[in-house]
Amino acid sequence: MSFGARPRAVLASLGTLGLVLAAATSPASAADGAPTAPTQLFNGYRHCSTDANRPSYQSTREGLVVEGIPGVTDATGNPRVGVRYQSWPVTDPTRITTVTRDRVPPGFEAPATLPASALDEGRTYAWRAQTVAGGAASDWSAPCYVTPDKTAPAAPTVTSPNYRPDEDGWNKGGEPVEFTLGASGVDDVEGFEFSWQQDMPVIGTSIGDHGVPRPVDPYSDTAYFKRADALGGSAGLSLVPPGGSGVHTLWVRSLDRAHNRSAIAGYTFRVSSTTPTVTPAVPKPEFGEPTGFTLRPAPELQAKSPVVSYSVRTGGLQNDRTFEVAAGADGTATVDLALDGIYGGNLQVTSKSANGWVSDQAWWSIDYDTTPTVASNAYPENRSRGGAGVPGTFTFTPKVKDVVSYTYTFHNGAPEVTVPADADHTATIDWTPASDGWHDLTVYATTRSGIQLAPYDYFFTVG
Repeated sequence: MSFGARPRAVLASLGTLGLVLAAATSPASAADGAPTAPTQLFNGYRHCSTDANRPSYQSTREGLVVEGIPGVTDATGNPRVGVRYQSWPVTDPTRITTVTRDRVPPGFEAPATLPASALDEGRTYAWRAQTVAGGAASDWSAPCYVTPDKTAPAAPTVTSPNYRPDEDGWNKGGEPVEFTLGASGVDDVEGFEFSWQQDMPVIGTSIGDHGVPRPVDPYSDTAYFKRADALGGSAGLSLVPPGGSGVHTLWVRSLDRAHNRSAIAGYTFRVSSTTPTVTPAVPKPEFGEPTGFTLRPAPELQAKSPVVSYSVRTGGLQNDRTFEVAAGADGTATVDLALDGIYGGNLQVTSKSANGWVSDQAWWSIDYDTTPTVASNAYPENRSRGGAGVPGTFTFTPKVKDVVSYTYTFHNGAPEVTVPADADHTATIDWTPASDGWHDLTVYATTRSGIQLAPYDYFFTVG
């Protein structure tokens, strides 16, 4: 539960006395105006109920926080007022518990805690609030009604009619998993919390301006909560498991009316693979050449619910991206891509069915060698030949199409040099070593579209 940034109240319990406090117990610095009955009443950071037949159920293991905003008719200067809270069992109005919160500014929530010892489980209580200023006290607010509940419900039952549990083997995917969540015979279960992760969200209440709580119905968050069809009843879920195939577990716990949480129950099941196929128009697409790819759904998916689209992610290309492709009536789709990754590239593809099922990821990849070939008669690769002052010629030949230049360096402190390619896309350079010893020539090609291809290191020894 989130309580905002305000400090916790220092609370004074006056036990089970039903007396009216004397003026000496009121704040030392009171407001000048007349006190008015507190407004914005909350218990346990949830709205109070003014209907005795429909009390607010609250977990009170550590007591019950009650609060309201005190008021005065003329809050000039820097007034401080107090708030007095009284509670009693509806069946025994003489058994009164009083707690106070002193020295609070009008217009702000003034919380106090009714002790757990004064709240019997399952018994309905009324409570009310009164502003105290100087020697004066306001009228009492209308009573709020609350029933303590300190007992967590039993763990729920979780079953599925269309996906067998883990111990019964593999299930074919392609349709949402239908779950039935049961209250295990607990008659005050209000609903259920569920998640594909065992760590579930915590029910929280944010605190707004002037300390006013902002309660939210947890069952409005349909991604994690589902209200039972009746108190103590059951609930149905239709969920698509994350991540396609493999072993999945749905974790569930029951919530009673006080939002006490049960132990967690799990339903584990196995789903077989449902990957689409990815087929290029040619067995080995050329580097940089636009190529058509056909995407086909797993047959069992198409039979259960038509595939309507594919999500395609590229990897290793010059400008990787993720995009959607619509499928035809037969569940297939085509996409044209130029594979321009200098070391190769890959496609990662998932299909999505009309019923929301997302398949496993298909992976298609190709490797490319875009380094240039280097040749020299005078200084052959990984050999020792020539000598200082002996000139040599080096020829660069591409392994891919449309090369327009080469950039090279001999790693002897000289800067990179770029030379244009000839009409046949090769280039030849002359080089004379200044000294004997080991040398490294690094060279890469550049295409007409500006792609710098993979570099090649050509090692040789002079002398």
